[in-house]
Amino acid sequence: MDTHQPYIIPDITIRKNDGLAHAADYTMPQPLDRYTADDHAVWCLLYERQMALLPGRVCDEFLVGLAQIELACDRVPIFEELNVRLRAATGWQIVAVHGLIPDDVFFEHLANRRFPVTWWLRERHQIDYLQEPDIFHDLFGHVPLLMNPVFADYLQAYGRGGMKAKALGALPMLARLYWYTVEFGLLKTAEGLRIYGAGIVSSKSESIHSLESTSPNRVGFDLERIMRTRYRIDTFQQTYFVIDSFEQLFTATAPDFTTIYQSLLSQPVLGAGALTEGDCILQRGDQQGWVVTGDV
Repeated sequence: MDTHQPYIIPDITIRKNDGLAHAADYTMPQPLDRYTADDHAVWCLLYERQMALLPGRVCDEFLVGLAQIELACDRVPIFEELNVRLRAATGWQIVAVHGLIPDDVFFEHLANRRFPVTWWLRERHQIDYLQEPDIFHDLFGHVPLLMNPVFADYLQAYGRGGMKAKALGALPMLARLYWYTVEFGLLKTAEGLRIYGAGIVSSKSESIHSLESTSPNRVGFDLERIMRTRYRIDTFQQTYFVIDSFEQLFTATAPDFTTIYQSLLSQPVLGAGALTEGDCILQRGDQQGWVVTGDV
């Protein structure tokens, strides 16, 4: 998804897609012949590393979805094989794209239960961090939860809401909701906090930081509060928002947002690390390592 900042196509995206065309909706056939032996080895390394790290940290719903969709661990997965299981479970499907795509196209795909997945994989020297999404982030991070009916419905509703938000000039507000839930959300369980956001699930370092570091704030989910809060794309998050359940998330985002957008336009936007009087603060971060500029 677009971050609403001027976007320069990274060199790796250009190189990986050299000679490949895409359709008007930015989809393309998954170019299976482009994957090298090293691509498969890097996928295997990333998969095994996260699977060693995530038990006890990630939510049960993610692990259930991962088992159900049967991601290959020894090679880059084939989308059509996954789509057979995904369609049967929740009616979603994966579509291959070259990388980041325009907001309106992204929302249209989600609204029609299509999840865009960047087809190419990061290179070995980028194993720990890549700013733009690759197949490991998109596929390993996002797709297992699409096997969960409640989360699958939430993401479709988000897509429909995105189309309306664009027309109302409210995309930054909705982008914040996506960022703090789908990408970097935490879930409160009887066993403690668990990860469900794809940006955390697919990252070794943020999987640890989001749950164990004393640096960030951890705050109870509040829809309008989130829509006012800027975020970070270049460092660990300064604030993580915590839901009680996926049902809470779906219920909170079910109503029409038009009046919410109108109300929020008159309220100040908050910094990524800000806390407010009305927050349900689960942890007040000690701000170690924070960068004070660069919020999106």
